[in-house]
Amino acid sequence: MQALFDGGRVIDLVLALMVVEAIVLAVLHRMTGRGIAPGRLWPNLFAGACLMLALRASLTGASANVIGSWLFLGLVGHLADLALRWPRAAARS
Repeated sequence: MQALFDGGRVIDLVLALMVVEAIVLAVLHRMTGRGIAPGRLWPNLFAGACLMLALRASLTGASANVIGSWLFLGLVGHLADLALRWPRAAARS
């Protein structure tokens, strides 16, 4: 179990599960029209994946620049997700 964490392989498993989750949610949305539209889901998954990659980089001894880059990309994904969720002001007539 320790080797799974030391080599960062546990993060690879989590990322694989995230890909499966994205595919399942996209297929369900396409088939039923229900759930979160894939276009609104991608920024959230991207942000989460970047955080997972930052953790993997840390577990494998990557440099602070690499870890910081993944964290910055996670922030970009998070801000994109917020922009999609933020209520738009009603059009004034």
